[in-house]
Amino acid sequence: MERKIDLPLILVIILLALLAVVISVFLLSGDPLRTLHYFFLGPLKGRYYIGNFLNSMGVLIFGALGFSIAMQGGSFNLGGEGQIYGGAFVATIATFGLARLGVVAPPLALLAGALFSGLIAALSGFLKLRWGTNELITTFLISYALILVVNYLVGGPFLDPTTNLIATRKIAPQFQLAKILEPSNLSTGLIYALLAVVVVSFYLNRSRSGFELKMMGYNPQFALYSGIRVGWYTLWPMFLSGAFYGLAGGISIFGTYHATVKEFSSGMGWNALAVALIARYRPWAIVPAALFFAYLEAGSRNAMLHSDVTFEIISIVQAVIFFFITSALLKKRGGRHG
Repeated sequence: MERKIDLPLILVIILLALLAVVISVFLLSGDPLRTLHYFFLGPLKGRYYIGNFLNSMGVLIFGALGFSIAMQGGSFNLGGEGQIYGGAFVATIATFGLARLGVVAPPLALLAGALFSGLIAALSGFLKLRWGTNELITTFLISYALILVVNYLVGGPFLDPTTNLIATRKIAPQFQLAKILEPSNLSTGLIYALLAVVVVSFYLNRSRSGFELKMMGYNPQFALYSGIRVGWYTLWPMFLSGAFYGLAGGISIFGTYHATVKEFSSGMGWNALAVALIARYRPWAIVPAALFFAYLEAGSRNAMLHSDVTFEIISIVQAVIFFFITSALLKKRGGRHG
């Protein structure tokens, strides 16, 4: 029932992704060697750059855990973009009303964002359970609509008039996560992400509920005949998935942005999905996969700042990963039924 990681396949895909970057740089850049220098070495040039890419790693871990839990339960959650954004916004707004509660206020605000995104994702699970609608479609469409709603709220009723950014008011200092590697943005959010990996791994591999969730994902018919509550395990993985996406958004606000900035999370959900695909939905494998992808993101950002290529080069890596991993999965599935 455990999804095994095909390490040779993953290594080949990673090498192909890096090769795609190199080829693209030579095609698009006027000074490819300079661009490649900043792409591969830029993220390691000092504590500021190292801290920033490790900070991105923490958010990717939360998001990848979210997608992986849904997949382990046999569901697809393509709503990560909106769920990260929506969870971040709700967590931000929650801080304004919880500030007087002292030390319990920060976790409560994070939980509010996680609960909101969890319910949004569970809605797709309910639609699947009740009317058989495809959660691939509903999670994506609801996410798209949610992004539009949050954009309106951030740019309208909750806009901070004292800043030039399209953003909410800043959260109070008591909600801001402690910095680890100043002057970078690295915060204790990375530690919480690693703890989340431990918790999710224990849940999936050592608890009865986790076993039943994975059984539902592996063989729904067998799960039904075994007495597992199929209805519950259609909703529960989706709720958990959305909740972890919401935590990714909340941690981004508490650790880095300190306010919900309009569309700050653009691309985070898809990057987290790519990380989960590399890791084959296994919690422990998400850590090195997130480290790899965060490094590539940081490299793209450095190359953009110091050369003539755009940040969209990371999309090439993402596309290569999506294409080859999904092709491999479809080939295996076809072989199984053929």
